[in-house]
Formats: sequence, C-alpha cells, structure tokens
Amino acid sequence: MSASRFIKCVTVGDGAVGKTCMLISYTSNTFPTDYVPTVFDNFSANVVVDGSTVNLGLWDTAGQEDYNRLRPLSYRGADVFLLAFSLISKASYENVAKKWIPELRHYAPGVPIILVGTKLDLRDDKQFFIDHPSAVPISTAQGEELRKLIGAAAYIECSSKTQQNVKAVFDTAIKVVLQPPKQRRKKKRKTQNTCSIL
Repeated sequence: MSASRFIKCVTVGDGAVGKTCMLISYTSNTFPTDYVPTVFDNFSANVVVDGSTVNLGLWDTAGQEDYNRLRPLSYRGADVFLLAFSLISKASYENVAKKWIPELRHYAPGVPIILVGTKLDLRDDKQFFIDHPSAVPISTAQGEELRKLIGAAAYIECSSKTQQNVKAVFDTAIKVVLQPPKQRRKKKRKTQNTCSIL
C-alpha cells in the first residue's frame, strides 16, 4: 500500500473569529469554552475522503497584529488555506479582502482558499444580538459574494459549538487539493506573468 499523501492545511483570519475552536472541535469533538489566542499545536492525522486516505496536517495561526511578521512562516508549503471570518463580525468579514487576501497572495500565490464563516449558531441567536446591539450579522449571500470576489474555491458556514458543518470544512479542503477545480486559471495566470521584450 502506498503512503498516503500529506496535505498541509493552514487556518488564517482575524483574532477571536474561532479558528482555534474550529480546529479543536474538528480534532477532538469538543468545544473549548474559554478564549485562548493560539494554543492549538500542529496536528496531523490520517483522514479518508471519497475513498482516498490522506495525512492531513493542520496549522493554526494567530490573527493578532503582534504576529504579522511571524505568521507567514506557517504559510510555506501550504496546500490549502482555511480563511475564516465570524458571521457576527462585520470587521472580520471586511478584513478578508482588505488584509488576508493580500497577505496570502503575497506569501502563497496560487494556493487554494476555502472561505469559512464561523459562529453560525450565534447568527441565528436573537439573545446574542440583544446582548451585543452593535454586532452585525453576515448573510450567506454576503459570504458567497465575498467568495466570488476573492476567488475562493468554496464557501462554508459552520459552528464549532454545535459541530454543524465542521467536518465539511476540512473534507472540502482535502477535496480541493486532491481535485483542483479549475486548471484553466493557472494557465491564464502563467501567461499574464510572462514578459516579452520586442
């Protein structure tokens, strides 16, 4: 039997959007109740998706400004990015295009991105919005719009607390690496980068 393919999957996004919780929820089926900036150690496990076994390596990154110079070190060799924003934070949604896409395109051009809307359980929680009147929910349509704008391979909304769609996020990331959707785009990009001296 051949060794399973290794896939490096890196999570990025603003601080406190739930990246670490999503990783903990996926790997241990539990939801951590305290906010901890980044304590999730790199993790790898064999995962079967559509009959293929892959060795999935998960890298967590810190979204806070203090880590701006260290964070890109995690990007080297990445096969796919999970770019997360919170469905109850307009600022984290806006930072996807403003901060994260320029950073990823600079350090890891051409690596596929899965756009992930986190905290799905809170978007429908009326009590949450009563307690946090300044919070602005992000709709599924807005998420799809952002996916198109940034050219992400997929958009998935999930809740680490209820585990809704958490497995789907990682399955999709694996599938995108195993079966890249549009080979066409890469060719187009190559021709744009050529330099002709006449």
